[in-house]
Amino acid sequence: MKRKICLTMIFLVVLFASIAIFRINKHDSSDLKKITVAEVAHSVFYAPQYVSHGLGYFKDEGLDVEFVLASGADNVMAAVLSGDAQIGFSGTEATIYVYNGGEKDYVMTFAGLTQKDGSFLVSRNKYDNFKLDDLKGKNVLGGRVGGMPEMTFEWALKQNGIDPKKDLSIDTSVAFPAMEGAFIGGNGDFVTLFEPNATSVEKHGYGYVVAYIGELGGSVPYTAYNAKKSYIEDNPDVIKKFTRAIDKGLKYVYSHDDKDIAKIMLDYFPDTTLDDMIKIVNRYKSGDAWKKNIMINEEEWNHIQEIIEAAGELDKYAPYDKLIFNKYFKDYE
Repeated sequence: MKRKICLTMIFLVVLFASIAIFRINKHDSSDLKKITVAEVAHSVFYAPQYVSHGLGYFKDEGLDVEFVLASGADNVMAAVLSGDAQIGFSGTEATIYVYNGGEKDYVMTFAGLTQKDGSFLVSRNKYDNFKLDDLKGKNVLGGRVGGMPEMTFEWALKQNGIDPKKDLSIDTSVAFPAMEGAFIGGNGDFVTLFEPNATSVEKHGYGYVVAYIGELGGSVPYTAYNAKKSYIEDNPDVIKKFTRAIDKGLKYVYSHDDKDIAKIMLDYFPDTTLDDMIKIVNRYKSGDAWKKNIMINEEEWNHIQEIIEAAGELDKYAPYDKLIFNKYFKDYE
C-alpha cells in the first residue's frame, strides 16, 4: 500500500513538474518580441547571422527573429520603409540612396556583419595562373547597376588599371538570383557569384573559381543591419539586444573551426553537403570576409562612398553621424 502511495506521489510530482515546465516554456515563448528581418540575399556569406539564429542567441536576448528574403537592397529598403520589416539587412549603399533622396524618416545602419565583398569570380575556362588582365576583351555577368557587388567589382578593376567600360564587357541586365542559371546556360565568359552558388557551379563542372572579389575591394561596411530612424529611437532595447546577438555570432565564427560553423549552416542550406559547406566557410573565413565585431568606423564609411562615387552613383557624401547609429559601439571596443 505504501509502495502504491509512493508511486502515485512520484507520478504526481513528475506530472506537475512537467506542467510547470510547459507553462514556463510557453510563457517564455510568448514573451519573445517578434522581429522580421528583410535580407538582401540568402548566402553562406552571412554565416555569423545564421550562427546567431541557429544557436539561439536571438532568443537568449528575448527576440523571435524571422528572416524574409527580399532579393535586392532596393526591396529591403521598401520593406523597412513600409514597416513590413523592422530591420533590414543589406549593403549600406541603400541607406545612402534613401537619405540622399530626401526621406525624412530615413534608414540608419546600427551594426555591421561583413567587411568585404562576398562574390567570387567564376570562369568558364580553367586558368592555371589567373590575372585580372585575363578579363580584357571578355564578357562578364556582373551584378545590378548601383549594387555593391557590381560597384566593388568595377572598383577593383580600376585599381588594377582596367577600364570596366572599355577593356571588357560587363552585363548588368541579369537579376542577381538568375546569374548562376544564365552562366550555366551559356551567357558570359565569367560571372560573379556569392556562395554557395560559386561552389555549386564549380562542383558540377560548369566553371572554375579564379578569384575572390572581396580581396580586391578593401574593407568596407559591406553588408549591415539597418532600421528606420524612428524605429531605433522608439525601440532602443531591441536594437541593443539584436546587436548583442549578432556580435556573439561574429565571435563564434572566429573562435570555432570551419566544420563547427559548417554544421550549423546546413540547416539553412540543406542542398549543400557538409564537405562543400566546410570549403565555402573556409573561403570566406580565410578571405577575412566577416567583421571582427559590429562596429563601423568613419574610415570604412568614407571608403564605401568612395566606391559608390567612382561608379557614378553618388552625387554627395552622406554624413557618418546621420546614417550610422553608433551608440552601442563602445560596448565592443
